[in-house]
Amino acid sequence: MGHDFGNLRRMLHVITYVLLPFQQRAFLNYFSKGIPNMLCHTHTSVLRVVPLFYLVYTWGTRVFEKSKRKNPATYENDNSLGWFPISERPFSGRGVYPVS
Repeated sequence: MGHDFGNLRRMLHVITYVLLPFQQRAFLNYFSKGIPNMLCHTHTSVLRVVPLFYLVYTWGTRVFEKSKRKNPATYENDNSLGWFPISERPFSGRGVYPVS
């Protein structure tokens, strides 16, 4: 039992690693290997992602534009001021009320 603390018992087929907080290098090779590796993986997956994104975008745009349209059948019998012929409008085009 004369071992250091942490080495009191020996286990077979179990590998443990210990990293001290001040000895870690969190950003080791971040700029030299990390960013090029990310670009490589992005480049390989672009051909799978972009066509799907394009299809979803065009479908969503078409559905949105179609939902903004009004149904003309709803306004067939509408008698609001906007549907009067120009000669029968109760007001003149300059916004001045007619004299009665």
